[in-house]
Amino acid sequence: MLKTALKPRWIAGLIFALLLSGVFVLLSQWQFGRSTQSDAPVDDPAVEQVKPLTGQLQPGTFFPGSASDQMVSAKGSYDPAKQVLVEGRLLAGQKGYWVVTAFAVDGAPALHGVGATAKTWIPVARGWVADPAQAGPPPSGTIELTGRLLPSEAPVPNVDAGAGRASAVSVAELINTWEVSSYPGFVAATSEASEGKTLALPAQLKPLNIPAQPPNQQINWLNLFYSVEWVVFAGFALYVWWRMVADDYRRTLEEDDEEPDDEFPSDDLPAITKPEQVKP
Repeated sequence: MLKTALKPRWIAGLIFALLLSGVFVLLSQWQFGRSTQSDAPVDDPAVEQVKPLTGQLQPGTFFPGSASDQMVSAKGSYDPAKQVLVEGRLLAGQKGYWVVTAFAVDGAPALHGVGATAKTWIPVARGWVADPAQAGPPPSGTIELTGRLLPSEAPVPNVDAGAGRASAVSVAELINTWEVSSYPGFVAATSEASEGKTLALPAQLKPLNIPAQPPNQQINWLNLFYSVEWVVFAGFALYVWWRMVADDYRRTLEEDDEEPDDEFPSDDLPAITKPEQVKP
C-alpha cells in the first residue's frame, strides 16, 4: 500500500489534505478563543468615585451587579461585641485573618418583620492580622467609613470555624451570629475618620486595599462545540485521503488477479492430434 501512497497524485492529495486540515485547526483555535468570554472590564472611573452607601444598596434585597466594586461612604458606629476573624486570608503571600466588624449605618432603611432590628448593619472588613491576638477592638463613637462595596461571599459548607471565627464573609451566616438586620454585601474599608480626622490603623492591623475585581470568565458553549467540530473536520480530511489511497490499492490488487497467466501462453502450446487408426 505504501507504493500506492507514493504515487505522485496521492502525494499531491496528501499535501492538499494536510493544508486543509491546517486550515480547520486554525478555525478550531479561533472558535475556542471565542468560547471564553469575559465580562466588560472594570475600567469605569465611576466605581472609584465615593458615593453614599444608602444610595447604592438597599437592605433586604439581592445584591445588584452594578453595585459591586463601588467605592462608598457611610456614617455610623461599630459594635465591638460583633466582631469575627475570617481565617485563611492572604496578604503578601502570608496567611492570616480578616477582622470583620458589624457597622450600624446611620440613615439606613429599617427592615420589618420577624427578627428585624431597629438599626441596619453592614459587615466591614477593617484589615488583616497575622495572629488572632493582634485583632483589637474597633474605634468607638461615630465613624465616617469609606471603602469598597463587595457582594457577600458564599458560606463554606460543613465547616465550623469556632467561636469568634468565620470561614467566609457570608452575610447570611453573620446576621444569624450577630442577630441583626443587614445589607446584602460588605465593605472592605480603606479609611476611617472621626470628627473629620482620619484615624490611623493599629500597627498590627494591615490595610486590605482591595482593587476592583477582574471580570468573570464565561463559557460560550456554542463556540466550544464549533471548535471541536473543526477538529473533527481536520481528521476527516486525512481519513478521506487514506480511504482513497486504500481504494486505489484494492483496485490494483483486483486488476492483478484478473490478468491471465502468461507463463504458458495458449498460442504456443503444441497441437494434440489423435493417433491414426491402424487398419487391419
